[in-house]
Order: sequence, then structure tokens, then C-alpha cells
Amino acid sequence: MGEGQFKLQDGAVDELNHLDADLEAAVDSRDEDAFHPALHKLLERARELSVALPADAIEPSDLILPGEGATIEEVHDLLSNDGLIPG
Repeated sequence: MGEGQFKLQDGAVDELNHLDADLEAAVDSRDEDAFHPALHKLLERARELSVALPADAIEPSDLILPGEGATIEEVHDLLSNDGLIPG
């Protein structure tokens, strides 16, 4: 996210997976009008469902989210078969 590391609350992955699916659909169809709101919603909810780790903390990451200003092409390159959120 370009904002440091965050620890997701328990159970957050299920909710984020739904938002990830919306984002992935927008990317797959190259729908710019749906892409930006879907990315914003995913990042906003990820922030709400997490706690920021201290700036000097270095923890293993289970997922990496793109920054708010990411392009549809950049997000396409990040996507795996499971989307951005594994599981």
C-alpha cells in the first residue's frame, strides 16, 4: 500500500476477498470506471480492518496491496489466480 505494514484483524480476509473479486473483475474487463472505485474501496476497508505496525517493524507479509494511485495495468501485473487477497 506504500503506507507501511498493517496487521489485519481476524476474519478480515473474507470481507476483503469480496472486494478483491470486484477489483479483479474490473481489471479483467479493463473497466477504468469500475476499477478506481473498487481499488479505493478495497484499500479503505483494508485500513479500517487493520492496525498499523510501528514504522521500524519488519514482519513477513501475507499480502501486498497496490497504492491508491496504481494503474489498472500495475494491478493486473500484481494479480495471481487468487487475486490480491489469497484465500
